[in-house]
Amino acid sequence: MQAPEWYDAWCEEAFETFRAKQNALTETYRLASWERYDYDTAAGTLTFSDHGRPKVLADIQVVGSIGADDWLWGWANENWPAVSTDGMRAVRDFGAQHGIEELTTPHLESDDLPGLGWMLAAISARVLDAEGAYRAPSGGGAVYFLIRSIKSVS
Repeated sequence: MQAPEWYDAWCEEAFETFRAKQNALTETYRLASWERYDYDTAAGTLTFSDHGRPKVLADIQVVGSIGADDWLWGWANENWPAVSTDGMRAVRDFGAQHGIEELTTPHLESDDLPGLGWMLAAISARVLDAEGAYRAPSGGGAVYFLIRSIKSVS
């Protein structure tokens, strides 16, 4: 399966837009500065807190995860609650509609798995018009969450 000829430029645009969104998230919500984060995939939330008090709440979807050897799309991982990956099915469908193999293949390999994770998060953010993403370390790898909406709480 060959990706459409417009796909590379489309991905570059997606990543540039994503980078601007990530910078805005960093400036507005200071995600890296909070003492703690907790996610609840069944509820679809990511909470950043300080001294036990929630400060920022995000509605999330699981884009996917990286391990030692590969990427696994959230939609292909039966360990995640279906509600936490519903949006990623739309990304997979976009890939199927346009013949984009990396969006329809459950496992992907790369020499730069973190970079692949960020690129697939950027693509997902463009398809779903999301606010950005968050990467949470997880047992020798990482989980990439798409931030669909976000707000400060007090």
